Amino acid sequence: MDHLYDLIVLGAGSGGLAAAKRAASYGANVAIVEGDRVGGTCVIRGCVPKKLLVYGSNYRELTEAASSFGVIFKEVDFDVALLLANVREEVSRLNVLHKTMLKKAGVELFSGWGSFYDPNNIYISRDIGKDTEKVISGKRILIASGGRPSRPSIPGAELGWISDDMFMLEKFPEHVVVVGAGFIACEFSCILHGLGVRVTQLVRGKRMLRGFDEELVNYLQDNMREKGISIIYENSPTAISGKRGKLKVFTHDDSSIDCGGILFATGRKPYIENLRLHNAGVNIEDGRIVVDKNQATNIPSIFAVGDVTDKINLTPVAVDEGRAFADSIYGDSNRVVDHELVAKAVFCDPEIASVGLTEVEAIETYGKSKIRIYKSRFRPMSKALVKRGSGCFLKLVTETHSGKILGCHMAGEHASEIIQMASISIGMGAKKSDFDKTMALHPTVAEEFVTMV
Repeated sequence: MDHLYDLIVLGAGSGGLAAAKRAASYGANVAIVEGDRVGGTCVIRGCVPKKLLVYGSNYRELTEAASSFGVIFKEVDFDVALLLANVREEVSRLNVLHKTMLKKAGVELFSGWGSFYDPNNIYISRDIGKDTEKVISGKRILIASGGRPSRPSIPGAELGWISDDMFMLEKFPEHVVVVGAGFIACEFSCILHGLGVRVTQLVRGKRMLRGFDEELVNYLQDNMREKGISIIYENSPTAISGKRGKLKVFTHDDSSIDCGGILFATGRKPYIENLRLHNAGVNIEDGRIVVDKNQATNIPSIFAVGDVTDKINLTPVAVDEGRAFADSIYGDSNRVVDHELVAKAVFCDPEIASVGLTEVEAIETYGKSKIRIYKSRFRPMSKALVKRGSGCFLKLVTETHSGKILGCHMAGEHASEIIQMASISIGMGAKKSDFDKTMALHPTVAEEFVTMV
C-alpha cells in the first residue's frame, strides 16, 4: 500500500473537515479524500449559498418599504443572474479557503472518490465507479460523505431540479412549483417569491416542517400565504411532461399545473452507495450507517459522522460529532455529543427558530395540566412605519411546578440569532423566573422573552 495514515477521512464536508483538522492538531497523520469541491453540502450547495440567496431575496421588500423611512428610489433593477453569479463566486472563494486551511493544519488532501478495499485500506478513483488510481491505508477510517437530495420515482422526474441545481442556474422562470414540506422547500419557496417568482408549494401531508411547534408553523404558513405563496396540502406530483421552461405537472388530485420549473425538495438520504461498504463489513440499516454514541460502527477501525448516520442532519451537529470523535480518539477527553438539545432554524420569511420541546411534545412528556404556555404576537418596530410585512410570534413552553423552560420558539426577524442565545439558558436549566428577573433591553424583539406574563 502507498501510504499509512493514523486517520483517513472520506468526505471534506463540515463533519469531515472538523474531524480532520482537530485530529491533526493532536499530532495525528491525517488524510482526507474528496471527489468534489472542498466544503461539502453546507459550503458548496447548501447553507452558505442558500443564506446568501435569502439576503438577496429580502431586498425587494426592503426597497418597497424604503419610502416609509424617507428613502426614495427613482428606479430599482433586480438582476437575479448577477446575484447567482456572485453567490457562485463566493462559494469558489470558500472552496479555496478550506483547501488552504487543510494545508495549514497539516492534513493531506486527495482529490478523488474514496471507497473501501477492506477495513483499513481505501481506493481512490478520479471518477465514481471507475478504475482505482491509488490505494491508501489508515489505522482508522472516518466516513463523512454526507447526504444527497432524492428525486421521486415518477415519469418525467429528470425534468425537475434538486436543490443542488438551483445555485447553478442563470435565472429563474416566472413560475416555479416547489415540492416538499421541509427546511429546503420552505426556504426556497420564500427565496423565489422574494426574487419575484410566482411559487406554488405542494405538500404531500397535512402540515409543513414536521418537528417544529405546530403553532409556530401555522404562523409561518399564514404569513407565506399572505405574501402570495400558494401552499397546497395533501397533494404531490404524479408525472411531469414538456421541457424545462415550459412544464406541465400532473398531481394526485387529477389536476395539472403549468410552470417554468419544478424543484424537488423531497428529502435527502445518506450518500453511501459508492463507498463499497460491503468490502469492510460495515452495518447499514434503512440506508444509513449505524453508529454508537462514540460514532463507532461495528468495525473497530471505522467510524462515521454527519448525515451518513441520519441522526440529526444539521451542519453544527456534524461538526461537533467530528470534533468529539477526534477529541476522544486523539485527544485527552472522552467526549460524547449531546443530541437532545439542538437548536434549529428555517431561513424563510418570516424566519423561524426553535430549541427544546414543542407544546405537543411537552404535553406527551409531562401531561397537559403540568405545562404552561406563554405567548406574544406583535408587529416589530421595523414594520411600524411600513405597516405591512411579517410580524413576530414568540412562545415559551414551561413546566408548571418547577417553572423550568422546556422549549423556546420564535417566528420573526433575527429569530435564529435570538434562539441561539436562548438555547444557552435552556441548556443550563433556566426557569421562567430567571427570564423574568432578566432586565429587558428596550426596544428590541428579544425583550418579549423576558417580559411575558
